[in-house]
Amino acid sequence: MTKRLALPILAYVVPTFALGFVWHLVLFKQYYAALAIYRTDVILPFGLLAMLIQAFTFAWLYEKTFALWSTPLLARGFIYAAFGAALSWSFTTIAVAAKNVMTSVADYLAIETAFTVVQWCIVGPLTALAFANLAS
Repeated sequence: MTKRLALPILAYVVPTFALGFVWHLVLFKQYYAALAIYRTDVILPFGLLAMLIQAFTFAWLYEKTFALWSTPLLARGFIYAAFGAALSWSFTTIAVAAKNVMTSVADYLAIETAFTVVQWCIVGPLTALAFANLAS
């Protein structure tokens, strides 16, 4: 991990881990239990490793594309959020729904789509701010 990407990586990992933990294991624990999709003994280090890989990849992508734009910071953050949400949704929601057994695909799509939207509404602007701080 390069030092210049440390803050943008944290802008992804910290809110994603915190939101993911509270969303999946506290607020909507019973909802997910009713879906019968997740293991009862969640392997948190695997989730954290996945987030670190995603964070590095998204930070690198932001630096090579979105950081170069001259659009206002907040707009850039939300455009990036829309891009990140669509990409994430494809591999964390659609692909999972296609491959995993669950009691209701529609209910899974609804709750995970909501999670992805909330996640990226936080991560997008934070990432834009992280890169703005690097530029100044």
